[in-house]
Amino acid sequence: MTHEGMVHALNEIRRVLVRDGILIDLRPIAYHAPVDVVSSRELRPAGNASQLPEDLADDEAANRSIKEAGDQNWFIKEREEFFPFYYYWDSPNEMQKYIEEDWEDYVTLDEDTWKNIRSMWAVADADARVRLNLKMLISRWKVIKDR
Repeated sequence: MTHEGMVHALNEIRRVLVRDGILIDLRPIAYHAPVDVVSSRELRPAGNASQLPEDLADDEAANRSIKEAGDQNWFIKEREEFFPFYYYWDSPNEMQKYIEEDWEDYVTLDEDTWKNIRSMWAVADADARVRLNLKMLISRWKVIKDR
């Protein structure tokens, strides 16, 4: 969605929210997200995922749009923080299939990271899984309406 489209959507959200209503902005940030092979006994860093440039551009547009909505006095930011959100797969193949089918326009792993994951997986404990650690942004915005 374009910046203009996002601003329009925020204005529509403001229009339909009740007085003192709340907008929650919840977004994953995959920029340099750590990828590990984990088991009950150990955690082995394998590399980092990369957020695709198009998705980074969408995040930047969303940031500009919500800032513009705040500048227009549509919303007041009450709180913002980041928290970890982990994705787990039972094998490197399962992870690769998921990324290819569901995240093809969101995240990528370079060949060295895939090699590290497969190598670590091959010698890991039987309960080992592959884990991606996304950073989640959550913001709480209160709508401003004329009384």
